[in-house]
Amino acid sequence: MKGSLTRMDDVRLLLGREAQDGMRVPGLIYADKYIESMLEQENALLQIANVACLPGIIGYSFAMPDIHWGYGFPIGGVAAFDVDEGIISPGGVGYDISCGVRLLSSSLVVTDVTNVMDQLLPALFSAVPCGVGSSSRQKLSDRDLEKVLTDGARWAVKAGYGIESDLDHTEENGCLEGALPSVVSNRAKERGRTQLGTLGSGNHFLEIQVVDEVFDEREASKLGLKTGCITVMIHCGSRGLGHQVCDDYLKVMRRAMERYHIIVPDRQLCCAPIKSEEGEKYLGAMKAAANFALVNRHMIADAVRHVFTAFFPKVPLHTVYDVSHNIAHIETHEWEGHRKELCVHRKGATRAFQGQPVLIPGSMGTASYVLVGTRQAEIETFASTCHGAGRVLSRNEAVKRARGQDLFKVLSERGISVMAESPRTLGEEMPEAYKDVSNVVDVVQEAGISLKVAKLRPLAVIKG
Repeated sequence: MKGSLTRMDDVRLLLGREAQDGMRVPGLIYADKYIESMLEQENALLQIANVACLPGIIGYSFAMPDIHWGYGFPIGGVAAFDVDEGIISPGGVGYDISCGVRLLSSSLVVTDVTNVMDQLLPALFSAVPCGVGSSSRQKLSDRDLEKVLTDGARWAVKAGYGIESDLDHTEENGCLEGALPSVVSNRAKERGRTQLGTLGSGNHFLEIQVVDEVFDEREASKLGLKTGCITVMIHCGSRGLGHQVCDDYLKVMRRAMERYHIIVPDRQLCCAPIKSEEGEKYLGAMKAAANFALVNRHMIADAVRHVFTAFFPKVPLHTVYDVSHNIAHIETHEWEGHRKELCVHRKGATRAFQGQPVLIPGSMGTASYVLVGTRQAEIETFASTCHGAGRVLSRNEAVKRARGQDLFKVLSERGISVMAESPRTLGEEMPEAYKDVSNVVDVVQEAGISLKVAKLRPLAVIKG
């Protein structure tokens, strides 16, 4: 399959349709030589080709530079499908529906937080439950859970969490319209009922950072970011509720494919027509799970604000932006001179509309980045860009390589304080388990599909 790769320029590779029988479109991969050298490691090319075989796909099967093996679709994969002729696939969204990032900014400086870090970090760790199966201190009533799934972060603001202006700086103003709580299973609802405001585990984190470098003063000023100032980044998703929605609808889609005579090269790509009963139900359930995720990050941010207020009563935390990177959106785009309504799957990829903030978290102990979307992304990638560094080691392999290392000490020597619910998580998420995030960001910058605004350096990390 590698023989079907053609280098278009320094940061783009074309995977020709001859790579695999049934490809309806080519693959377009954003990769320099460093990223290209890793493509074969996890059969990422095979997944790019498999996605290109799906009905109704438009343009390309895209792979961002953080690409690695995922369930059905690669993580770092983007694919757009014609709403009338195309499909929707849970594998193109992922298990952690609306996993995403919220960034908060402040006027605090490094010495403000380092002087109290020994008290501040434990206070945050206590305020935000984390780890596998972590539960919040409140259990939602049936009525409140329905409102969460329908209204997203709007419910949270009305319930006294956060502030109204947070919604102005949240994707879709904090609520995906058209959510259908009625098609979310009782099992999914029960799993989510006690998990709002919790971080979870895996690659999710809460991080205190400093703006280490500004690349675009004008854009940084718009976002309230100044060199030397403190930020807080929250990375998490829809917890058990979203996981269950994905699991439920994978089963629905496998049955539906027989009805619609859809054949896919990998059963993990099970899907249904967007305008079918099954497709519309999944879209409604996915939006409900996304609203849950938006509320989850919103409530964590509220808890963080309360902790910071206790230490710094006169210094507010402002929401810079909140954006998802595991979602399918119905959007209108121009392709080959025509305006088309498309269902854009972004799995481990984020929106990059012109001027929109793009939040790229690093791996534990490495920098994160703030970028902005571009017109070039709108033209070329259906307004999409990367979402993070991208794994190069499986979690088991990372744990194996971390044995014998004191990661708390290693990170402390880099000037990073760490608290974690489980030492295993530190092993799974060791920095060496990921690509170099700065390299990944440089690829999308050179491709022109998002532009660097600021680099954020970690000072303290909380993991599940």
